Amino acid sequence: MSDTIRPLDPTLAHTVLETRNLGKVYPNGTEAIQGISLAVRKDDFIVIIGSSGAGKSTLLRCLNRLVNPSCGDMFLNGEEITRATGRQLRRVRQQVGMIFQQFNLVRRLTVLENVLVGRLRFCTTLLSHTGSLLRLFSEAEQELAFSLLNQVGIGNLAYQRADSLSGGQQQRVAIARTLAQNPALFLADEPIASLDPKSSEVIMGLLRRIHEEQGIPVVVNLHHIDFARRYAKRIIGISAGGVVFDGPPEALTEAIIRDVYGPRSNDPTLAACA
Repeated sequence: MSDTIRPLDPTLAHTVLETRNLGKVYPNGTEAIQGISLAVRKDDFIVIIGSSGAGKSTLLRCLNRLVNPSCGDMFLNGEEITRATGRQLRRVRQQVGMIFQQFNLVRRLTVLENVLVGRLRFCTTLLSHTGSLLRLFSEAEQELAFSLLNQVGIGNLAYQRADSLSGGQQQRVAIARTLAQNPALFLADEPIASLDPKSSEVIMGLLRRIHEEQGIPVVVNLHHIDFARRYAKRIIGISAGGVVFDGPPEALTEAIIRDVYGPRSNDPTLAACA
């Protein structure tokens, strides 16, 4: 990482997150990402595409510091976060919400309780944490959780256990839980990879609606070129750990797809497979 941090580019006034020459090398020597510089603006709905192992998931996990970058710099709302530790790091992870392919719900808890887990960041004392974990949530917190569940279309499932839901329903719970954090940025790592086509449409449509109605920038990792073209406002293509394309969906040509995916780009299953 550089010793001197340059201030955030003043021309990027609406930038929520910026990376500069971001790289990650794992202990086994694998260089997952290299030299990635990008800006996520408030009006962005970004889909990142690339083959398995291209570095998509590593990049997304670096953005909220679930993975520590090996080099480069990151800024969240103008604040340098590359070296964040302790309280600052917790704040970064609270502000950068994230959902995953496997949902990561507490399966024995109810849908409502899973959403309320997203409110734990607002509990400032040990007593508050203990109360929350014992399901003693305030009326205001429960009303917010119900509102979020209604937003994602599953308010009627609030008292069902998470492990009784379908995959698409569980992903909607995960979205509601992330919204409960009041995030400044919403990340989604392969959110439809485990879902059927109908549920995939629902989840992608929901993420796009959240972006448009609540003004939250969204960054999604996908293999699906068709979904990327239909839902993204901006597409980033990654190959061998580096950005090879960054532009609007209409600029994603077949030649660029070959650059992103290599020879496998001719595989007809790419448009539909996860």
